[in-house]
Amino acid sequence: MNIVFVSLQRINTDRESTSTCLAKEFAKNHKVLYVNPPIDRKSLYFGERDVFLDQHINLIKRKEKGLTEISANLFVLNPSAIMESINWISNQHIFSLLHKRNNKKLATNIQDAINELGFDSYILINDKDILRSFYLKEILKPALHIYLDRDYMFDNAYWKRHGIALEPKLMKKSDIILCNSPTFTKNALKYNENSFYIGNGCGLDLNNNVSLGNAPEQLKNIPRPLIGYVGAITSLRLDLNLLINIAKARKDWSLVLVGPDDEQFSSSELYQLPNVHYLGKIHKNEVISYINQFDVCINPQLINTTTIGNFPLKIIEYLHCGKPVVATSTEFMQDEFKTSTYLAIGVDEYIEKIEDALLEDSEIKRIQRKSYIQKFSWDKIADRVLSIINEHELKIRPVHFDK
Repeated sequence: MNIVFVSLQRINTDRESTSTCLAKEFAKNHKVLYVNPPIDRKSLYFGERDVFLDQHINLIKRKEKGLTEISANLFVLNPSAIMESINWISNQHIFSLLHKRNNKKLATNIQDAINELGFDSYILINDKDILRSFYLKEILKPALHIYLDRDYMFDNAYWKRHGIALEPKLMKKSDIILCNSPTFTKNALKYNENSFYIGNGCGLDLNNNVSLGNAPEQLKNIPRPLIGYVGAITSLRLDLNLLINIAKARKDWSLVLVGPDDEQFSSSELYQLPNVHYLGKIHKNEVISYINQFDVCINPQLINTTTIGNFPLKIIEYLHCGKPVVATSTEFMQDEFKTSTYLAIGVDEYIEKIEDALLEDSEIKRIQRKSYIQKFSWDKIADRVLSIINEHELKIRPVHFDK
């Protein structure tokens, strides 16, 4: 089987996403082409740069080959086409013309790579690339077009401008929609009956015991119990007031926050509280060593359109270390993690559940938590996707047996 991914995320970075992990998993048995996001003109001249963006831009400037094989069966394309920055255009006719032009430019690069790889037939999986890949089904004509719905993005002004109108149309014309939460699946079913919940995985090998690493120096002098959070610390997703009130109410607890933060958090009173310890951003390879030192792990999400159906991968990481988890009771958490975590809303419930988690933790519970998340290993998610694809193929092309 040949599989092509288009996505908002690059595969050659220190970050992982659903599409990058699935691509690596599929490449164990199939040929996979992963298309990194193309460069747009605004990013080329004015955007924030990182080492991965610079590498891509330098390839274009030097007119070097954009297709490389990074491991057995896994090929990566850095498109040479420069996308016009059109999201600001309010005139729908002009936007539509330039939108199609961008899609054609990207499609040309992808088709050249497909020809070079000798893919005579392939499955195209679109991971939330609503704008640049909207017309790829019509232009490239893959054997199967799959849309991967794994996040809600329309609280962001950029995506709301055109994406909120385009995504339902993209869903309707896709052959299959794969969703990483039941909430997203319910929404997708409004537009396409071939919508399926596949769950999600994380970058850890859930089939093996986790390597816990040594206790980080930053944690060694912080008084226990350690109530910890690892991840992006943003006001769009996390409840700042909840954290402040927990820290003020339980001064005997050390609240430890690890990850990049935004201005609302950095300028708040939270970090001024004596029992709150903000440790900043760490490398993904160090995450488990921090989690392993926490007495209770938390996910103090706000409840809004961004988080209500979101699959927080940190929950799997927490449970894989056997840690008790207290998280905001969202619709998704109730659907998927009700039996393996403590769910709470508001300061009083959070404090009560953290107290319960500290008192009730045991070796048996740690084993149960580790066992529960085995179904979220990427090999199982990939098998689920292939099963859905095979069932769809049989439905549209039924097998006829001789009498």
